[in-house]
Amino acid sequence: MDEFFDIPTVLVIVVAIVVLFRLRSVLGTRTGNERTPLQRAQQNQTQAPKPANDEKPAAARATALPSPPADAERRALKMSTEIDQLSHGAEHVKSGLQAIVDADPSFSPKAFLEGAKSAYEMIVTAFATGDRKTLKNLLEKDVYDGFEQAIAAREAKGHKIDFTFVGLPKSDIAAAELDKRDARIVMRFNAEVVQATRDKDGGLVDGNADQVQTIADEWTFARNVKSRDPNWKLVATNQLS
Repeated sequence: MDEFFDIPTVLVIVVAIVVLFRLRSVLGTRTGNERTPLQRAQQNQTQAPKPANDEKPAAARATALPSPPADAERRALKMSTEIDQLSHGAEHVKSGLQAIVDADPSFSPKAFLEGAKSAYEMIVTAFATGDRKTLKNLLEKDVYDGFEQAIAAREAKGHKIDFTFVGLPKSDIAAAELDKRDARIVMRFNAEVVQATRDKDGGLVDGNADQVQTIADEWTFARNVKSRDPNWKLVATNQLS
């Protein structure tokens, strides 16, 4: 035993063990999964602290500009199309409608036309039946007074009107204008109705209860474009036939 483990040999072994232990503590051990310097640099970049409040970098903020609003452009295109369709090439109608559109953001020529058609049916029906309440809501005072006088004269004679509104085959915008705040639109209506005026005994005074007849009217509607009231009122009437 002594020849294999003499004191010098033992000292050399002890020194070797100590050196290996020191190297292991300093360098560590390799597992085969060690990261290269490039990999460590990439990890450091991905782990860089984010800007406060998740704020985007300046370059990203510069490109994240809001898109221009398109609502105004869409409305302008829609209104232009409606005006072209309803003016039928009449420049005075086109320019008048455009002026009203510019002054009143809520105005739509197409919606106005549909509203005017409905108002026409309501008004002629209310006049025939003597419905003063409906007329008062839709007519300007001077026009209402004229309608009311006609109704009162008819009632004084004991006359009544049998009336049926058949339809409105034609309705057009004949003129349009804006005078400061006052917008005026002239409508031409060709309506089909059945009407017959009878006396208090039921005898026929005028008209024909069995025949559809055509009536033509030119009516003017007006509205203050700065008013909160969205309703148009009838301010003038003209019977064409």
